[in-house]
Amino acid sequence: MSTWLAGACSLRSRFTRAGAVCAALMLLNVTAALAQSAPDTVGGEAGLKLPDLSQISFLGMDGHKLLTIGILFCIFGLIFGLVIYNRLKNLPVHRSMREVSELIYETCKTYLVTQGKFLLFLWLFIAVIIVLYFGVLSPVPDKPISTTLPVILLFSLIGIGGSYGVAWFGIRVNTFANSRTAFAGLRGKPYPIYQIPLEAGMSIGMMLISVELLMMLFILLFIPGDYAGPCFIGFAIGESLGAAALRIAGGIFTKIADIGSDLMKIVFKIKEDDARNPGVIADCTGDNAGDSVGPSADGFETYGVTGVALITFILLGVKSPTVQVQLLVWIFVMRIAMLVASAAAYFINAAIAKARYANVDKMNFESPLTSLVWLTSFISIAMTFAISAVIIPSLGDDTTQWWKLASIISCGTLAGAVIPELVKAFTSTESRHVREVVTSAEEGGASLGILSGFVAGNFSAYYLGLAMVFLMSVSYLFALQGLSGLMIAAPVFAFGLVAFGFLGMGPVTIAVDSYGPVTDNAQSVYELSLIEQVPNIREELKKDFNFDANFERAKDLLEENDGAGNTFKATAKPVLIGTAVVGATTMIFSIIMALTNGLTVNVEKLSLLHAPFVLGLITGGAMIYWFTGASTQAVTTGAYRAVEFIKANIRLEGVEKASVEDSKKVVEICTKYAQKGMLNIFIAVFFATLAFSFLEPFFFIGYLISIAIFGLYQAIFMANAGGAWDNAKKIVEVEMKQKGTPLHDATVIGDTVGDPFKDTSSVALNPVIKFTTLFGLLAVELAVKLTAQTGGMLTHVLSAAFFAVSFVFVYRSFYGMRIRQTQN
Repeated sequence: MSTWLAGACSLRSRFTRAGAVCAALMLLNVTAALAQSAPDTVGGEAGLKLPDLSQISFLGMDGHKLLTIGILFCIFGLIFGLVIYNRLKNLPVHRSMREVSELIYETCKTYLVTQGKFLLFLWLFIAVIIVLYFGVLSPVPDKPISTTLPVILLFSLIGIGGSYGVAWFGIRVNTFANSRTAFAGLRGKPYPIYQIPLEAGMSIGMMLISVELLMMLFILLFIPGDYAGPCFIGFAIGESLGAAALRIAGGIFTKIADIGSDLMKIVFKIKEDDARNPGVIADCTGDNAGDSVGPSADGFETYGVTGVALITFILLGVKSPTVQVQLLVWIFVMRIAMLVASAAAYFINAAIAKARYANVDKMNFESPLTSLVWLTSFISIAMTFAISAVIIPSLGDDTTQWWKLASIISCGTLAGAVIPELVKAFTSTESRHVREVVTSAEEGGASLGILSGFVAGNFSAYYLGLAMVFLMSVSYLFALQGLSGLMIAAPVFAFGLVAFGFLGMGPVTIAVDSYGPVTDNAQSVYELSLIEQVPNIREELKKDFNFDANFERAKDLLEENDGAGNTFKATAKPVLIGTAVVGATTMIFSIIMALTNGLTVNVEKLSLLHAPFVLGLITGGAMIYWFTGASTQAVTTGAYRAVEFIKANIRLEGVEKASVEDSKKVVEICTKYAQKGMLNIFIAVFFATLAFSFLEPFFFIGYLISIAIFGLYQAIFMANAGGAWDNAKKIVEVEMKQKGTPLHDATVIGDTVGDPFKDTSSVALNPVIKFTTLFGLLAVELAVKLTAQTGGMLTHVLSAAFFAVSFVFVYRSFYGMRIRQTQN
């Protein structure tokens, strides 16, 4: 680890010389240029002011009191998560399995501590912009900077802390659940190994949504109205930074480890999760770093940022203060209802699943997960209409808007169930596309198998894209039915509500996503525990746990359940990327409102006739394709180093398992390249956002629209192609029983191609889009105010300088990460 720390320090030192000093000098020049009186009028986020929620009554009480009651529901959600946490912790487990899961947790802890320090380092960049914006250019009106600035910085740190905290909770729950799931498999019944991962996922989902909502309610209810707007923006930027860093670095880490471990099956013809392979522990750590930490932080940020986007729109686009209060209270009551709907659906579905599957010897693991998603969707839609009828029976003297707004949200809630069904058509072990991948690999080897996966990914982008367009179009039609009388650009608000509806069953979406890393780890824990080789193990299990172990049946069930986990990991990804894109539409509108002074000036620049806008549209695509290449390159180089080390140190004779030291060394390699790749990507994205916002504001609008659209289709394609390759391998292993054959080798190769597709590049596009859009809110106003006060020359010079810094790190993301034949 000391070697890694030295390397990290060296890397940061080189970065400081190459970028940070340059950036600091430029930003100091900005500050010096602005050392004049503050502007008389301030707009944008510094001017956002929350209305008094107590001025309107709902259900016989004012809005402030009603939402205060909502805090109790958040507390109930936290208790729900903690109760399941304790239940999982106290489930029976053999010591050999518990020891493995605790080793995995210890390596995860080391990774997260390192990431926490790294996050604080990255936060310094954001803090500089916040200080310049809220401290120099746009202070909160009538409030001392010495008070407002620390509060805004604090909430940006709280946003990071929220993402980081729920990620930590997620790995702790999952590392309890993995060994308990593996142990439950020994009984030879499928139901317990379905139930435990789902319980773990619900624990994470309820905790995540409850914590995020509690923080949002705190700002809404207890922060003065003229501070709340900036605090929401700071909170959202902090969330986005935390999610982007944990998603990108976690995605790189997990796929370095996964590929390094998988390739050993081909090289040495050893079994899946062979205990002698020092890459397996790193792979298990990566399952949590990438498939638990990343989604937890990403989900936390998604719910927060979507809420902030809607709040910002309401404050900027809605004319009447009364309607503003009605909509704000309605949205937060709906968010509280998500917890209730998800919990109710979980308990109802659990009772049905237990009655159907508790005593059976065989079950379709996907079936109860599918029914849970649909049940939650139906309950959420029913509650949406019921709550809307009660909370906003009349909106701006219009008694019909409640059902129209409920219908718009329901389009998103329905998408949360429809999209997983479409994803399953391309990634499930039962799907024709996945079986086509197997057939192609069987007839034509790895090359045809890879091409068939490309086909699945491309077709999925078509179907999912059209599904999103259809549901958004329906919401647009409802928005035309009188909503424009209450606000500017009503269709944009409708699109934001669709994103909100996507999240209408938030805890369940997170739960089925978290199901995957537990099932994946459970398989590994079983193999690494070497439980079959423990002396007198059958007698011990009979004596201590009172059952007869069925080892072969356990391995088959765990592998089959892993296939279901792969499928449902895949279903959550398009939901999250969909919310990023649809929610970004609402946030981009906020920028447009600021730039056009409420759509009264410069509207003609939002047109193909305005060249900078068109050039921005083209530039966004370039950044998306660079990003996917850079994140994959980090995986490629890191996996090469991991494979190099494993091949040199694996011992297949005379040992039962790899040494802990060798396993930790592989984890160290993964961490090193994850952070190295993340640093290059973050700095490039950060300075590109500054460069393009300073170049020309409407160029930047085009850029934001472009990265959202290109990112949507790139993410869907990569996620579902990767899911198809992953489950094609699972069919060969579980159904066809052809491990170690040329067909298996071909599908393993396809899976290693799909690994960075589905778990690195695609999933990280979601937080990158949202971080760029949110950070762009501050950056573009910083640029506009600087231009107004100093002329355009300085902003263009700074734009060129910022782009030069960004380009240096774009260049480094390949040429500084290349595979070299000798270790650096």
